[in-house]
Amino acid sequence: MTNVSAQPHAPVVHMSAITVDFASLTALSDVDFRLLPGEVHALMGENGAGKSTLIKTLTGVHRPTSGHIHLHGEPVEFTTPAQSQEAGVSTVYQEVNLCPNLSVAENILLGREPRRMGAIDTRACRTRAKGLLERIGLSIEPSSMLGSHPIAVQQLVAIARALAVEARVLILDEPTSSLDANEVAELFRIIRVLREEGVAILFVSHFLDQVYEIADRMTVLRNGRLVGEYHPGEMDRLALLSAMLGRELGVLDEVEQHSEERAPGSVPVLTAKNLSRAGAIEPFDLEIHAGEVVGLAGLLGSGRTELARLLFGADHADSGSILANGHPIRPRGARSMIAHGVAFCSEDRKAEGVVADLTVRDNLVLALQAARGWARPVPRRTADSLVAEYIEKLDIRPADPGAIMGNLSGGNQQKVLLARWLITRPALLILDEPTRGIDVGAKAQIQKIVAELAADGMAVLFISSELEEVIRVSDRVVVLRDRRKVAELSGTEATVDDVMATIAAHGEQETAVAS
Repeated sequence: MTNVSAQPHAPVVHMSAITVDFASLTALSDVDFRLLPGEVHALMGENGAGKSTLIKTLTGVHRPTSGHIHLHGEPVEFTTPAQSQEAGVSTVYQEVNLCPNLSVAENILLGREPRRMGAIDTRACRTRAKGLLERIGLSIEPSSMLGSHPIAVQQLVAIARALAVEARVLILDEPTSSLDANEVAELFRIIRVLREEGVAILFVSHFLDQVYEIADRMTVLRNGRLVGEYHPGEMDRLALLSAMLGRELGVLDEVEQHSEERAPGSVPVLTAKNLSRAGAIEPFDLEIHAGEVVGLAGLLGSGRTELARLLFGADHADSGSILANGHPIRPRGARSMIAHGVAFCSEDRKAEGVVADLTVRDNLVLALQAARGWARPVPRRTADSLVAEYIEKLDIRPADPGAIMGNLSGGNQQKVLLARWLITRPALLILDEPTRGIDVGAKAQIQKIVAELAADGMAVLFISSELEEVIRVSDRVVVLRDRRKVAELSGTEATVDDVMATIAAHGEQETAVAS
């Protein structure tokens, strides 16, 4: 394994000896990075490795404690993201950061609206936005409200917004996390076009296949330090994972043995009968037993999240019934389901999970406090003990209850949200995309935690867009298509091909639901 030798072209971006300190935490230490014109450069590393900090330092969100940044050979010191945008650096972050109360066109051209006689030219805005949407293959009405669209569409709108600037540097931080295979292919087509035009593209993804498909070079960070710069052809996946993790990958193998030592109980923890919501998901039946992991598989828009929200009581069902431990219940919102032992980690951790300005401690005890009611505060000693226990149990980094939640990496934020619900000791834990946008190490840890929870008797409903992951952790796989449940497969026997064939089946070819 050898580092990349010097390139014939001068870098568009050259960051040298970058160090970034946050109080007592060093996020980056003496890191070098270069980005060449007309290349796709993958930035790799675990959550907490320093990827986001490096990007935010380049774009003016953070100022380096030491080190230098050169853009097109000239020294720069960006103090705001606006300055970096004016200099031709455009960014699409991992978390969609747009305005759901504005139209699609307004989001794409916000701050750059075409004007006529001093006023915003609405027609020109929509025309310009429509052209950008067509460029990425997205057929939606520019005048529609952004908040009316699913997260995947909002992600594509964010990319269209980035393309609205004639940038010479395009940073894509987990741009495919909410996209299906066809949308990823379309995005990659756009990336290749921009690369041919000489745009320098910094690509961050935890999907290794995507990195090897699109990247010309890779830079690996670990624990805030530079590991090396490599060509994909020089480094196979195992070597890349070892460089990212700095340890053996045995933890990944432990997840495989997920179901052989436990059996579901005779009475389901939760039973749904003929449950439905108009426009969200058609009537379905589902049983989840103690000590088993039930996976939900399906393409984007198949109804996975809608099904989960009905079970949690976040949305009101139009028909059907729910039984808890064999007894009928009448859900009156999420709080009543929490009282029946149901917990739910949303796929949108930014909007529906993380309280960024609070500490890790405050975020951890939030669900427990809500369950007790605000008139019965959690005793300080109890809270401190639980927080310490779950920080250690889930390996949350930094292991500091007073750390501000917004300063944690995405993977560690996800662990905090998982710990928040585990503190309530639920009978059923619903996890909607718990490993989206986090590194392979944190992903393996969460998968291992899921297996351990089920082994201890907890029921888990596991939702993921990665079919391999669903099959790996699940005892049963429920397949959804077009907002309908179309099959149940054994997780120990099902393959990715089986699930894909079921999703692709039509009419009489549809796989029957197993009893």
